[in-house]
Amino acid sequence: MKQSNKKHILARYLLVVGFMLMFSSLIIYDTFKTTVIYAHQWESKADSLWLDTTEIEPERGKILADNGTVLAANMNFFTARVDFGSAGIKDDTLRRYLPALCDSLAAFDPNKSKTAAQWKAEILEARAKRKTSFRLFKKLSHNEFEHLKQFPFFNKRQRESGLYAEKQNARCKPYGMMASRSIGNVSERVDTVYNKATGRRRIVSHGYHGHSGLEMALDSLLYGVPGKAQNIQLTNNAVKWSIVPAISGYDITTTINVQLQDILEEELSSMLKESNARWGTAVLMQVQTGEIKAISNLEWNEEAGDYVEGRNNAVLGYEPGSVMKPISMMVALENGTVKNIDAKWETGAVWNYCGRPIKDPHGGAALSPREIIEMSSNIGMSKITVQAYGNNPDGFRQQLVKMGFFEPYHSGIGGEMEPKFAHLPNNNGGRVALTRMAFGYTTEIPPLHILGMYNAIANDGKYVCPHLVKKLSRAGEPDSIVPVRYIRRQVCSPENAAKLRQCLHDVVWGPHGTARKWVQSDLVEIAGKTGTAYIIGKDGRYGSTKRLAFCGFFPYSHPLYSCVVLMLGADRGAGASSGVVLKNVALKMYARGLLDNKSDYRVTAAGHVPAAPTLYATDSKSRAANLNNGIGLKTAKVLARPGAGASKVVPNVVGLSAREAIGRLERRGMTVRTQGYGYVVEQSLAPGQRFTRGEMVYLKLKN
Repeated sequence: MKQSNKKHILARYLLVVGFMLMFSSLIIYDTFKTTVIYAHQWESKADSLWLDTTEIEPERGKILADNGTVLAANMNFFTARVDFGSAGIKDDTLRRYLPALCDSLAAFDPNKSKTAAQWKAEILEARAKRKTSFRLFKKLSHNEFEHLKQFPFFNKRQRESGLYAEKQNARCKPYGMMASRSIGNVSERVDTVYNKATGRRRIVSHGYHGHSGLEMALDSLLYGVPGKAQNIQLTNNAVKWSIVPAISGYDITTTINVQLQDILEEELSSMLKESNARWGTAVLMQVQTGEIKAISNLEWNEEAGDYVEGRNNAVLGYEPGSVMKPISMMVALENGTVKNIDAKWETGAVWNYCGRPIKDPHGGAALSPREIIEMSSNIGMSKITVQAYGNNPDGFRQQLVKMGFFEPYHSGIGGEMEPKFAHLPNNNGGRVALTRMAFGYTTEIPPLHILGMYNAIANDGKYVCPHLVKKLSRAGEPDSIVPVRYIRRQVCSPENAAKLRQCLHDVVWGPHGTARKWVQSDLVEIAGKTGTAYIIGKDGRYGSTKRLAFCGFFPYSHPLYSCVVLMLGADRGAGASSGVVLKNVALKMYARGLLDNKSDYRVTAAGHVPAAPTLYATDSKSRAANLNNGIGLKTAKVLARPGAGASKVVPNVVGLSAREAIGRLERRGMTVRTQGYGYVVEQSLAPGQRFTRGEMVYLKLKN
C-alpha cells in the first residue's frame, strides 16, 4: 500500500516537473528568439520609439490695444476633479468634513447651481460608486484652484483627498464682445490621416489657428514657430526632451483705442435699438495715419434678444447709394469735366436716358456741382458722369482703377473684399449702368473703401491705407513698427480735395443739405454725405427695405477723424440714423477733450469764453443761499438731484462686463479692483449697502 502511494506521488511529481521544464524551455526559446534571432527588429522599433520627435506647439502671441491693453491672449484654465475611487480616501474622514466641504462648494460656485445638500448627495453617490473622475468645476483660474485646495477635506494630501486638476489652454478676450469680430477667433486645425498598413484612421492636430478677424489675417505672425521634442529615457522614467525649442508668436499691437471703441459701440448699439434696425457697422479712422481706432459690427440675435457682435460688414460689399456721389464727383474734377463747382448744370426732376428714366426726388431745374452733392441729385451726378464717359462707359471704371480704388488694403481685418464694378460694354445697356454707378447702384463696395476715399478728401487728397496693425513685438521687445502706407500719394489734387470738402460741408450746413436737421452741432463742425440704397429681395427686385449710410469727417476746419456708419432696415432716414451715430461719437470725443480741445469749458465761435453762465442750479439750499448772498447772484435755484439716495449705495454689477461694472462703480465714487477676466460674478460690497467715497470694492470676473 505504501509502495503504491509512493509510485503515485513520484508520477505526479514527474508530471509537474515535466510541465515546468516545458514551460521553461518555451521561455528560454522566446528569449533567445527575441534577443538573438529578431534582435535587430526590436532594436529598430525601440529606436523609433525613443528617437521619434513630436511637435511642441508655440505660445500664441497676444493682441493688444494701441496703449498695450490686452484684447486677446492665451490663458491657462483648470478643470477640478476628484478621484473618489482612490484607496487613500477614508470614509470616516470624508463624512466628518463633508458638511463644511459642501457649504464651501455651494458658496464658491459662481452660478449657484447647487445647494450644499445637492453637493452632499452627489459626493456620497460618487463615493459609493467609486467614481474616478467626479467633476467639481471647470474653467478655473490658477488662483481659484489654489483656493479650492484650501477647502475642508481637500486641504489633505492629494492621495487622501483625491483632488486633481486638468490643465487647459484657452484664448480669452478680457473686454468681451468689444471689437470681437475684428479681433477674431481661433480653433484647432486637425487632419484625418489614413494608415494603409493598419487600415485605421487617426486625427492629427496642427495646433490652434485663427479662423476669423485679426486672428486669421495675422495667424502666421501670432502662431509662432513649432518646436520639436524627443522621448528620452532617464534613470526612473521617460521624458520629452526639447531638441528644438518652440518660438512664441509675435504680440501684435493694434490701432484700436479702447476708449474710442467703447464710444463707437455704445452709440451704434443705442441707435440700432432706437430705430429697430437689423444690423449696423461703423468704423472710426485717424485721418493722417489711416489707423482704425474703433470698429463695431452689431446685428440682432433672436436667441439673445439683443444686438450682438456679428459678421464684419465693414469689409463686405454692398450697393452704397449716394455716398458714392462725392467719389464720382472726384473723378469728374480730376478728369476736368467739372472745373467750377458753382457753375450751373441743367438737371430737372426726370431725365429719360437711353429709354430708362432717372427720377430725382432732391433735384431742381438747374444745380451746381455743390448743390448736386448738397441735395443728393441723381440726375445731376449722372449727367456729369455721362458727359465724360457716355461714349466709353467702361472709362469710369478705368479711371477709378488709375486712382487705386480697387487696390486691396490688407488692413488686417479678416474677410476683406475688394470693390466690384462690372466692365461696361459700349452700348445702351452699358450707358444705363454707368448712370446707376454714378450714384451708387449696380456696384458692390465695402464701407471701409468708401471711408478710405472720404479720408483722402479730408487729407488733402493723400490716400492712406486703412490698417489695424500698429507694431509687432516679442517677449516685450519691439520688433517692427508698421508705417503709414499710401495707396496713392495723391488720389486727387489738394485743390480738388478742398472743393469736395466744401461740397460735403454743404450737405450738413447748407440750406438744403440732406443731413442738416440731424448732424449739425455747435460744438463739432462735421462734414459728410448721406446715402440710401434699397436692397434686392428674393424675387430679384428692389424692395422697401433700405441700407442707410453716412460717411464724413470732423472737425471740418482741421480733420482729425473720419467715420462711416451703415445700417440696415432702420425706421428713419440716413441722416437721422447713421448720421446721428457719427455726430454723437464726435460730441463724446469733444466732451473728453479728444479733438485737440479743452473739455472743461466752452469757447464761442468768436474764440472768446462766455462772460457769464446763464443757468445756476444746485441740490442744496445752503449752496443756493451762498450763491445768492455771497456773490450777488439772484438766479440760483434749488433742484432735486435725480436718484440722489441711490447714488450713496452700492449698485448691483453682477453679470455686467468689466468695463460696464467699473464705469458704474467709479461714477458713484468708489475705487475698483478686479480679479480674473470676463463678466462680474461676485462683488465684495453687497448691493444696497451704504459706502464712503473712495472705498475699495473688489470684483471677481469670470468668462
